[in-house]
Amino acid sequence: MSEKNWQDEAKRVAEGIRRRVTEFTLKNGGGYLSQACSSAEILATLYTRVMKLGPSVAPPVPPPFGGVPGKNPDYTTGAGYNGPRKPELDRFFISPVHYALVLYATLVETGRMAEEGLAMFNQDGSTVEMIGAEHSPGHELMAGSLGQALSQVIGIALGRRRKGETGRNFVFMSDGEFMIGQTWEAMETLSFYRLDSVIAYVDANGQSADGKIDEVMGIEPLKERLEAFGAVAVEVDGHDVEALAAAAETPHEGKPLVVIARTNPYCGVEVLAERAPKFHYIRFTRPEEKEALERFYVRKWGGRE
Repeated sequence: MSEKNWQDEAKRVAEGIRRRVTEFTLKNGGGYLSQACSSAEILATLYTRVMKLGPSVAPPVPPPFGGVPGKNPDYTTGAGYNGPRKPELDRFFISPVHYALVLYATLVETGRMAEEGLAMFNQDGSTVEMIGAEHSPGHELMAGSLGQALSQVIGIALGRRRKGETGRNFVFMSDGEFMIGQTWEAMETLSFYRLDSVIAYVDANGQSADGKIDEVMGIEPLKERLEAFGAVAVEVDGHDVEALAAAAETPHEGKPLVVIARTNPYCGVEVLAERAPKFHYIRFTRPEEKEALERFYVRKWGGRE
């Protein structure tokens, strides 16, 4: 892909992510739509430009849940949608697993999962869960409560380094995770072990389940705090694909790299601005709210399938 075309492709993927998640929100009477609005360009840029992943080695249509690992000798995670596990390839880990639908839409838009898989979303027996688990498409870890994935990636990065693997380890995070002590313990541990193979992209949309972050538990100045814990941190416009891609090239020898992507929780679906400051989960409590989003969808993308 040429230098010019990758940007167009990233923007196409980002737009497709927003459209698909908006459609599912309308279809299901609610959803994690603001997360798609804020993170679409981040995930699109990671998958189309930044990360070095091989083609998917997972079934295009996700299989049903086969049982817990201890009772299932054929248990697999959803990591195969991010390509084969090879020493020279990067690996991707999603920490805020309530972004699962956003990730599934990304996999569909990048040809890693069949569109039919989205119809299995949040259905009994499906691995395409609303809150993603390690068996869900594109997931590799049971991230559980927010703030746990980064700690798990420490062990993975250490193991890969001992094996001499050169692939990087990308962690997608939300800014709300910096209200959690475990995140900071993980960051100082990454720094102590000089794990520069770890690169975190943070969707800094300023929102949490309880409202605006700066009114719940302030985390700023985030860049300076991360640097104090031994990381290299850069801030970019989270809707600028060129800036997002360039950030991954920031020199950070011997230190983890954190890209703070400042984003808008209603970017691309501006009708959501009226719901401020409650963006965490878009639930329709009045018919006119759904009707407003439906009209917006039709104006922007045409009729729904």
